Amino acid sequence: MPDLSGLFTPDRVAIIGANDEEGSVGRALLKNLSSFDGDVIPVNPNLETVLGCECYSVIGDVPDAASIDLAVVAVPATVAVDVVRQIGNAGITDVVIITAGFSETGGEGEKREQELIDIAEEYDLNLVGPNCIGIISTPSGLNATFVRGEPPVGSISFMSQSGALIAAVLGWAAQHGVGFKDIASLGNEAVLDEIDFIEEWGDDPDTDVILAYLEDIDDGQRFIKTARDVTRETPIVVIKSGRTEAGAEAAASHTGSIAGSEDAYEAGLHQAGTLRAMNIEEVFDYGQVLAGQPLLEDDDIAVVTNGGGPGVLTTDAVSDSRLRIAEFGDGVGVELADVLPGEADVANPLDIIGDADIDRFRESLDIVLSGESVAGAIVLCVPTETLGFDDLADAIGDLQGRHEKPVVTCLMGGEEADRAANTLESYGIPNYFDPERAVSSLEVLAKYRDVTEREYESPEAFDIEKERAREILLQAAERDVAHLGVEAVELLDAYGIPIPPSDLAESASEAESIAEEIGGPVAMKIVSPDILHKSDIGGVEVDVPIEAVRGTYRTLRERAIDHDSDATVLGVQIQEFVDPDESTETIVGVKRDPQFGHLMMFGLGGIFVQVFDDTAFRVAPISEREAREMTEEIQAAPMLQGARGRTPADVDGVVEIIQRISQLVTDFPAITELDINPLVVSPEGVHAIDLRLTVDREALPVGKLRETDG
Repeated sequence: MPDLSGLFTPDRVAIIGANDEEGSVGRALLKNLSSFDGDVIPVNPNLETVLGCECYSVIGDVPDAASIDLAVVAVPATVAVDVVRQIGNAGITDVVIITAGFSETGGEGEKREQELIDIAEEYDLNLVGPNCIGIISTPSGLNATFVRGEPPVGSISFMSQSGALIAAVLGWAAQHGVGFKDIASLGNEAVLDEIDFIEEWGDDPDTDVILAYLEDIDDGQRFIKTARDVTRETPIVVIKSGRTEAGAEAAASHTGSIAGSEDAYEAGLHQAGTLRAMNIEEVFDYGQVLAGQPLLEDDDIAVVTNGGGPGVLTTDAVSDSRLRIAEFGDGVGVELADVLPGEADVANPLDIIGDADIDRFRESLDIVLSGESVAGAIVLCVPTETLGFDDLADAIGDLQGRHEKPVVTCLMGGEEADRAANTLESYGIPNYFDPERAVSSLEVLAKYRDVTEREYESPEAFDIEKERAREILLQAAERDVAHLGVEAVELLDAYGIPIPPSDLAESASEAESIAEEIGGPVAMKIVSPDILHKSDIGGVEVDVPIEAVRGTYRTLRERAIDHDSDATVLGVQIQEFVDPDESTETIVGVKRDPQFGHLMMFGLGGIFVQVFDDTAFRVAPISEREAREMTEEIQAAPMLQGARGRTPADVDGVVEIIQRISQLVTDFPAITELDINPLVVSPEGVHAIDLRLTVDREALPVGKLRETDG
């Protein structure tokens, strides 16, 4: 883990490319550093002084250059690489490269960026950028950016893969009193990325909340592992742009056609313990409330208002959230009745009536927050002649601190409300005009409580036959086949996944013999690497009596040839027929995601899997708890749990199979797609009826497969 503290706590900062030309980046950097507590050293070979300060030709000319803590580079891309090498030679470790013209431009820019990476590795540089707007640390007055705005000092640290977003946020933060500790523009992330800053800020006692605007995550597995460790103590709020699902026209499996990159990010961010914000407003709402308020001990809250309408709106918003309107105890009701007018209803939401003065508001809120059934409160107030917002803000702040329960407010008004909001901010209490934002912010305190209480388990290592599975995949590689179907069903058996008795028949007579050996009606499926969706072409027949097996065999082969005369038909799979009565068809699938690795799916299966789209996702490898969560999240979960008099299905068996598939694809990363569909679940057990998988043959060459563990 790199130590990035020098980036944010430097004593000496060199600006390479400093100049005094109006509108230039070099001048803007120097002006923004005018309030910096340490020394600022301009470097420019063409100038002797810059803004009245002595200017050095190259970084090596600066006296005691090795004691420079931070070098900020704002020179043309064509010379930036040489400048960074000079920085390394001077013994400086921390570097911010403002300059654009690298990988974002392609071609020569990509080559230049690779040179930066090589130099950073050679000199062990902590390099931010290139193509970024810089970094900020408010405690020392460090503003090594070229944009306007000075955010207040606070305990939120913010990183962004978009420099433009930081530029927009700085002025907004100053206007709304949102305080920051550190801000980092990540740029192209040639060396340091979002994970490095999560590690740094996770260890920073002055950072209470980490906010991140991300457009991409290169190493999803490392992100999950790192964020899991950090979120135990420090909440991470992420807004991820580019949520449109990637096209999946070439997908060979149901999972491949359903699962998009957004599903991988959603699963990965959840497993990492991060809190997902869906827009800019939410990310800063969540940051403020997490930085300023304690967590909700449970989900029961109170609503206190002097206006009935806002109270109703807030109650509706609570009903749409995971929060609950608390039931006041008898003691609270009696106390409220003593301080409220007779016409007031002492139920929650509590309307203390429009003529309430500061004393009634203070006494009512004090009683409500004293209630054991109330974990937090939303206070709403509309302006009246009987109540001043300034006094109310101080009263709310005092009561929140005394009861140590989270409180958010909706003081609805103009200039008076703005003044009161500033007062509330000094208590760490956020104020919103919209009650829905207040509810959402209070709800995130419950969500983060869940994160802190979450126990992360290691995936279970099942006793499996890995060598047998290896040989099955080896046969596919040797046949130069990428797509496998039920002919590879023994792969599941090797990993302890129950499959009905079955065998591959290459003739009608052999099909009949296999059926007789199975002893009863069978399911028959065409086997061809060129026909991926057998049901669509009539390539599957179920509940076939033994006497009809020969004829069905011929019919299935004819249908395959009619569909594709050039298709390779390996035969027909003869499988014991599983009676669908008292059973549910589900699907377990896997798709390899370029950022996060294997994305696992569970949902309602059978031929309607893509119609109902009832699915849950996790990133492999997954634990028993995560596998069970997948079975509980789908809308069809009650069908498995025994709804409407049904006998509960073997959910434990499903949970184990999900884990075993997770182990399979982790052992053999060359599996790019996999479907078990249907996975038939009944009270008696679970059976994998059909299999379809795709193997990346280039990632799994024959020699490599024989020599490695997959």
